[in-house]
Amino acid sequence: MSSSPGAAATAERRRSSRRTLLGAIFLMATSAIGPGFITQTTTFTAQLGAAFAFAVVVSILVDIALQLNVWRVIGISGLRAQELGNRVLPGAGWALTALVVLGGLVFNVGNVAGAGLGLNAVVGLDPRWGAAISAVLAIAIFLSRAAGAALDRIVVALGLVMIVMTTYVAVVSRPPVGQALRNVVLPETIDALAITTLIGGTVGGYITYAGAHRLLDSGTTGPENVGAITRSSVTGIVITAVMRTVLFLAILGVVAGGVSLATENPAATAFEAAAGEVGLRVFGIVLWAAALTSVIGASYTSVSFLTSSRTRVRTRNLLTVAFIVVCIGFFVVAGAAPAQLLVFAGAFNGVVLPLGLVVVLWVALRRRDLLGGYRYPRWLVAAGLLAWLVALFLAYRSLSTLPTLWS
Repeated sequence: MSSSPGAAATAERRRSSRRTLLGAIFLMATSAIGPGFITQTTTFTAQLGAAFAFAVVVSILVDIALQLNVWRVIGISGLRAQELGNRVLPGAGWALTALVVLGGLVFNVGNVAGAGLGLNAVVGLDPRWGAAISAVLAIAIFLSRAAGAALDRIVVALGLVMIVMTTYVAVVSRPPVGQALRNVVLPETIDALAITTLIGGTVGGYITYAGAHRLLDSGTTGPENVGAITRSSVTGIVITAVMRTVLFLAILGVVAGGVSLATENPAATAFEAAAGEVGLRVFGIVLWAAALTSVIGASYTSVSFLTSSRTRVRTRNLLTVAFIVVCIGFFVVAGAAPAQLLVFAGAFNGVVLPLGLVVVLWVALRRRDLLGGYRYPRWLVAAGLLAWLVALFLAYRSLSTLPTLWS
């Protein structure tokens, strides 16, 4: 006996919801894994060696505390971060929007540049042409009839490509895994700068909200879905952690072998030292995949702050395309985002995390009406408050760079 049309439609909606939820998980993870992520991990591994393992683990724990709160409040309320902000304090959501969009625009120029450099390493293509081709691919995703499904599939596919290829380099570089594990428990060096930089690079700016806003598109919202929301947020951070760990081990194996990394492109040097010409091509693919998914994540999330759940999907996609066009136009004309502009945007990007998190925690503590009466776990609020203190420190470090910016 064949199933009824109604049953078939219900099954299809469930499959679509699961696919979108998986896309939300990978969108958060791949938004965090950008060119800056690769450079940060390589640089700190070269400086700290196996002791960097402690910084990696601490940053992962803080990231989990942050994302558990952000995903749970946004997911249960069914409201985007800027909508929650305006409900808590009129105008706060628009301030958060301005900061996210400013940071997203500037850093997306860096993501576009990274995509160009990735294709240059793979096939020797001029970086500007590589950036333009990558931007066209991102635009094609948002212009396709099934843009949502295309977005979900490509971030999942590219996320897996990055992890598999980096794992290959980690294996051939033969890192001292035992030494790294010892440093997780008994670190030879504790570097506060490395820890805070990793946290800011993994959940700073628009990255905090990439997966949570995509979660709303899956329909997995409300108190009844708190279990799925929690699992999804942790899974996203775990995927990011896996990539950070295998990249750390890949670089550690090279550094432990006595190889000095080039200052201009340390990650490329490490991959080439580990696996020769193949390693250099693998680096190019990983960099390109990281940059392209970050272009997609930054564009999608920035536009999600400029629109609402009532905005037509076609309108959101066209605005996202316009956002990408502006970024690639800036890169083609300027060749890169000016260093001072990157620092300026980075400083304001640092404000996004504590501002957005204080809204999330206020809703969790005082606005049960926005959570459908859900009783928020106190232990999770406590973890969020500790993470908020770290976020305040990150904001202080970011803003302290402004007085010397043009000196």
